[in-house]
Amino acid sequence: MGRKKIPAYLCQMLKATLLKATYAGGKILQQYFNGAFEISSKSTINDLVTEADKGAETAIFSVIRETYPDHFILSEESGEIATTSNVKWIIDPLDGTVNFAHGIPICCVSIGVEQDGEIIMGAVYNPFMNEFFFAEKGKGATLNDKPIHVSKKPSLASACLVTGFPYQWEDSANNPIQVFEHFIKQGLPVRRLGSAAIDLCWVACGRFDGFYEHSLNAWDAAAGFIIVEEAGGKVTDFTGTRYSPYQKKLIATNGNIHASLVDAVNGKY
Repeated sequence: MGRKKIPAYLCQMLKATLLKATYAGGKILQQYFNGAFEISSKSTINDLVTEADKGAETAIFSVIRETYPDHFILSEESGEIATTSNVKWIIDPLDGTVNFAHGIPICCVSIGVEQDGEIIMGAVYNPFMNEFFFAEKGKGATLNDKPIHVSKKPSLASACLVTGFPYQWEDSANNPIQVFEHFIKQGLPVRRLGSAAIDLCWVACGRFDGFYEHSLNAWDAAAGFIIVEEAGGKVTDFTGTRYSPYQKKLIATNGNIHASLVDAVNGKY
């Protein structure tokens, strides 16, 4: 069964809540940044969680619950808070925690809104650069309320790429290091910012031409995914099939270089 379209006035309410929640999370990050806060590890020594992650999550939840107490929530720190609602909030209260913990201002709040299994809105806010990205399905993408569009680079050879690496070594064919090594040997510029949500938004606004990553969670990409698509870009898994936030592997590009990047990450050089 397909997604039932939400009436316009309800979309406005949903958008208003999304923006308010995203700003609320960003305010908490600003309060903690460059201050003293507790840091602990999760899966590995560099898979971190801080007081700021938890504080931002609490602020975001408070805003959402005020208007939508029955909505489903999936958040990095709290996991699933399941309900029977067909609307799900997919939240990363602090994407780029390692950067944040080291005082590097490339980190953000990322929130995607899913209805009946389809992402319909997304917001990504980096309060340290004062950049707020937003997209609503069918209505384009914006940066600080101004329309954005992906780049027009025609080929992979002329592209500037961005990627991320998993916290644990992946010993498989065409693993992250092998793909990265290939691009470096070809002289392609590949950057590593440390925040998948920001990586995606920077593809959406044309700063990067393509992004690929081998292992993401839903909260890493749910918002950035729709922002790239609404900015005219293309987002798939490593087979070239349209991306879902519940897949691990992601490729996002301006569209022109997509087929070439799909081939490259699969070892077809």
